[in-house]
Amino acid sequence: MADQMKIGVQLPEVEREVRWTEIRDIARTAESAGFDSLWLGDHLLFRDPVWGDRGPWEAWSLLAALGEATERVLIGPLVAATSFHNPAMIAKKAATVDEISGGRLILGLGAGWNRAEYDAFGFPYDNRVSRFEEAFNIIRTLIREGSIDHVGRFYTNREMELLPRARADIPLMVGSNGPRMLRITAAHVDMWNTWYTGFDNRPEGLGPLLAELDAACRDVGRDPSTIERTAAVYVQFGRGAGRVAGSTERPQVAPIIGSRSEIVEALSGFAGAGMDHLQIVLDPIDVGSVEELGEVLRMLR
Repeated sequence: MADQMKIGVQLPEVEREVRWTEIRDIARTAESAGFDSLWLGDHLLFRDPVWGDRGPWEAWSLLAALGEATERVLIGPLVAATSFHNPAMIAKKAATVDEISGGRLILGLGAGWNRAEYDAFGFPYDNRVSRFEEAFNIIRTLIREGSIDHVGRFYTNREMELLPRARADIPLMVGSNGPRMLRITAAHVDMWNTWYTGFDNRPEGLGPLLAELDAACRDVGRDPSTIERTAAVYVQFGRGAGRVAGSTERPQVAPIIGSRSEIVEALSGFAGAGMDHLQIVLDPIDVGSVEELGEVLRMLR
C-alpha cells in the first residue's frame, strides 16, 4: 500500500522567521525530490508565554506565489480558517490560486482555533462551528455551481457570481475531528485531514478518528470509502531541536525519529492504517531536511 500513498510537505510557518526566497527554494526542492504536495498553515499570529509572539506570512498570497514557482505538485492550505475572510472571498481566492497553479489547488477548510489571532485581528470567536457551517455552504456552492443568493445568520451574499468561474472539481478537504464538523461536511468533501496531535502521531491512534469519520458518512448516506483520508505526521531528523509551533496550550507529541529505514517503516504504517495522503511536518524544516526526506521517499516507493 505504501507505494499508493501520496506524500507531501508542510512548508515553514512560525518555527523560525523564513523569507519568501527560502520558502520558494524548499518548495522547489520538494517538487524535484518527487513529493506530491505542498501545504501552508493558515494562521496570522501566535502568542505564547514560553515561545513569545510569532507570526507567519499570509497564506493565500504565498499559495499564489507557489502556484507560479512550481509546476507539478499539488498545493493547499492546511487548512484555511473560514473565519478570516468573507466566504465568497475565500471562493474567489481559491479560484484565482487554482488558475495560477494550472489546476493544482486542494481547498482545505476548517473553523480555526487560535483565540489570540481572532482577538488581535478583530474576528469574532463565538459560534465558530455555526459560522463555519454557513461559510462552508457558501464556498462549496460557489465553487461547484458558480453563484449563490444567500441571506444567513452570519453572512449575506446577494446575487453573488463567481466570475471567472472556478474549476468546479477543485477538491474540498475538511480539517477536523469534531463530530459536528464531520457531519456538516461529510456529504460534500473529497478529503479529510487530521493533525498529528489528534492521534499521538502514531498509526494506531487513527482508529477512533476514522471510526468517527465513517459514522458521519453513514449518517449522511455517504460511502466512507469515497473520502480520501489524509494526516499530518511529525518527523524529526538529527538536526531537529523540537518543533516550535502553535501554542504550549496544545498537546505536544513525540516525533517520528530514527534511521531512514526506521522512518520508512513508520510511514508505511500509516498506509496500512488506511491513509491515502500524508503531509509531513518536518523538524527542522529547511532544504536539507527536505532533501533527506526525499531519500526516505525513494525508499518508501
